[in-house]
Amino acid sequence: MTLLASFGVLNYTVLVVYLVAIVTIGIVVAGSQKTTEDYFLAGRRMPWLVVAMSMFASLTSATSYMGVPGASFSENCSLIMIGAASVLVAPLLILLFYPFYRRLNITTTYEYIDRRFGQSARFAISGLFVFTRLGWLGVVIYAPALAISVATGLNLYVAIVLMGLLAVTYTVLGGLAAVLWTDVVQFLVLIGGAVWVAISLVNGVPEGVSGILQIARETDHLVRWDVSLYEMSGTVAFVAFFFTLMQDYGTDQVTVQRLMAVRSYREMAQATLLNSFFDVVVMSLLLFLGLGMYAYYHHHSGLLPEGIGGDKVLPFYIMQALPNGVSGLLITALFAAAMSSMDSGINSLATVVVNDFIRPLRKQESSETNDVKLARWITVGLGGFAVGAAFYASTIESVLKAASTFLGLFSGPILALFVLGMVTKFGSFRAWGIATIIAVVVTYSLQSYENPETEQTIHWLYYFPCCFGLCFGLSFVFSLVLPCRRLNTGLTIWNKGLSLDGSGDS
Repeated sequence: MTLLASFGVLNYTVLVVYLVAIVTIGIVVAGSQKTTEDYFLAGRRMPWLVVAMSMFASLTSATSYMGVPGASFSENCSLIMIGAASVLVAPLLILLFYPFYRRLNITTTYEYIDRRFGQSARFAISGLFVFTRLGWLGVVIYAPALAISVATGLNLYVAIVLMGLLAVTYTVLGGLAAVLWTDVVQFLVLIGGAVWVAISLVNGVPEGVSGILQIARETDHLVRWDVSLYEMSGTVAFVAFFFTLMQDYGTDQVTVQRLMAVRSYREMAQATLLNSFFDVVVMSLLLFLGLGMYAYYHHHSGLLPEGIGGDKVLPFYIMQALPNGVSGLLITALFAAAMSSMDSGINSLATVVVNDFIRPLRKQESSETNDVKLARWITVGLGGFAVGAAFYASTIESVLKAASTFLGLFSGPILALFVLGMVTKFGSFRAWGIATIIAVVVTYSLQSYENPETEQTIHWLYYFPCCFGLCFGLSFVFSLVLPCRRLNTGLTIWNKGLSLDGSGDS
């Protein structure tokens, strides 16, 4: 078995310098956080280019940075359809979702649900978001912890705790402004690291790019179009990610919170379109890394130990094939990818807890200063829960599957209620509640199913579209047949003059 080189003093120096720089940004920005609008929305004055980079970095965690190359290494390149789905969903986001948020001048997307369906609906949807993103954050922390464990031999659980402490520290200090500016740094490190690995693979495989693509073609690692319940295909990937990205960029507080931090609706649109371009380019690059590593180890089969594959292959290749210092920089890129998502998730969760639970339920007014302090303490607590979720995520075989397990169960109903509220006048919260219970149970059963003959499980690509489609379809039907109270039917696409005072039809 080929042993990894020692991580070494130079690599540790690169990693520590980067981490200190990121925490320093949080300390520098901390003094400007006077109000909750400063803390949660950066005063609504962030440049759209910064927001576009942060949107991409916040969702392109180490889960994607390790999982996407791992998917093309172990399966095929069907995830290339993420880029196509992102380009097609962007106009829908700009024309359908964002005008509601901008006109209502909201802090969280779930304020729209409150005005459309009432406070009970807001609590329900905010609760689903908290469950979803806490589980997702567990995967976000686990992925780079796995990378540093593979690279250095550090105990996996120690690495998980280290990741949690670092990201919570600068998120607590600087709020969304710190998150956005650190995301820019992390975006650049992430892209630079991926390009460096791609160049090394082109140089390390005979005939470079053409040699890599030839091996991929011969071994059926390019895009597959046949539809199977158990294997990845381009057709299923496109459908799955069209709806997943609609949820991620259209209703999820992690990304919409960034868009609400820009100055105008036009800048929201600009940031969204640029983000879709990033999706196309970077997803293609990450998939190429997986193909390149597959070709590299095809030519050097003795260099890949048994048991190293999928999510582990990228950090293994970085430590094995790249020189000292460079490998430290690229392991740092994995930390950058993770921290850009973890800080975003924790800050958004704190925003939802304060704005969608504490403020509506409190009986006495509180000062902005006290609310900022409260948000910081909540951020610390959420970081602790996320670390616990990371311990659970370590028991699931694939980081992409682990993330889809959480998102598939709880995010599908969230998107269903937003779409139901925006495109129908007759949609009701009661009908959605019944549909959600059925959809979650069916999706959980789908995730747990194993073919008795082949012992294969349903591919994780099916989790989200199944839950969303079932929940929306049943909500639509139940809203038509059940006696339900109709609330604020003016907040739909069928009404040009949106009612902004929250009053609705009874």
